[in-house]
Amino acid sequence: MSAREEILAAVRRAVAPIDGSTERPWADVPRGYRDRSTRDGETDGRAAVLDRFAERVADYRATVVRCTEAELPDAVRGAVGDAGTVLVADGLPEEVAGRLEHVVRDRQTPALELDRVDAVVTGATVGIAETGTIVLTHGPAEGRRAISLVPDVHVCIVRADQVVTGVPEAVALLDPGDGERRPQTWISGPSATSDIELDRVEGVHGPRTLHVLLVG
Repeated sequence: MSAREEILAAVRRAVAPIDGSTERPWADVPRGYRDRSTRDGETDGRAAVLDRFAERVADYRATVVRCTEAELPDAVRGAVGDAGTVLVADGLPEEVAGRLEHVVRDRQTPALELDRVDAVVTGATVGIAETGTIVLTHGPAEGRRAISLVPDVHVCIVRADQVVTGVPEAVALLDPGDGERRPQTWISGPSATSDIELDRVEGVHGPRTLHVLLVG
């Protein structure tokens, strides 16, 4: 018996029912996951949580702009800059893209056309202050995963009431509670990697530039 066959045989024995029973032989493992962050958002105050989120997002070399709802269209226009074609998630309100030129609404835009898009504007589901992470669950205001991964510039709108203190609070919000599995994209700054000499290269696996507009 080869090593491979020996390992697979051991796996089959481990997962096989015992004495004809349909139950598996393993025991339930108690899970003691934290459901609250070690930092208390209520104690810190809401303003401190938002400040920490903005600071941590900026630490990842993303650009953070804080604005009001009324200032949002101008903030989007400023973030897009001189980008040519701008793709906007189909579920975002019309006024968000009101100041933009060459706007395309994503309605299953083919991959080859996505590659010719200069920037994308999406919403978000949740922002995590402790880690500076943004999570997209790809509802109408966030669009398909592809639109936030292919264009070189991603402008992401995060509203103040979407920002939570830490990962446990975010996970609780992201659990749909109905058993449905939904795609998620966790974003911590622009796409970046390092080669063998630790030279940082941005834009390899996603957008090279990330603008976060914190509204509220």
